[in-house]
Amino acid sequence: MEKESDITLVKRCSAGDKRAFEALVGKYEKAIFNIAFRVMNDYEDAMDITQSVFIKTYERLQTFDQSRKFFSWLYRIAINEALNYSKMKKFTEKIDSDFPERRINPEERCAQSELSEHVQQALKALKFDYRVVVVLKHFHDLSYKEISEILDIPVKTVKSRLFTGRQLLKGMLIERGHAL
Repeated sequence: MEKESDITLVKRCSAGDKRAFEALVGKYEKAIFNIAFRVMNDYEDAMDITQSVFIKTYERLQTFDQSRKFFSWLYRIAINEALNYSKMKKFTEKIDSDFPERRINPEERCAQSELSEHVQQALKALKFDYRVVVVLKHFHDLSYKEISEILDIPVKTVKSRLFTGRQLLKGMLIERGHAL
């Protein structure tokens, strides 16, 4: 059976078909989790963001402009959720700074092993604007145009942020003793 297009699934969702929404979730859940994980560098945060993205997607499906690409719209929701979550987390970390760090569970350890610890740390240290572009380009293989659509910024800005982000990553990795 041929897979249905995103637009067909969105139309079915709008008509009340819950299975169509389940199909959209199944199609994009892993990608949304991966972007959330790469941006946040935390398994549980990525799970929370992923869930939140799909709740918001369901609630806002009627506002989706069907002349645009669904995944671009969905990724934009994911980026916004990660940014909002990151801001909230920084605020709560300031409040909770007296508590000891929690231990990493085996699932997180496994997820974190996808990238070297140093690259993860360097990515996390990048300013959000650079990190998002680097993650979308290098971990999700999106084109400059797709990133531009998702972030609602010009292609030139995408290229500039990607260049700067790469340079900053390179510098951080060289500082940590990695020859590039």
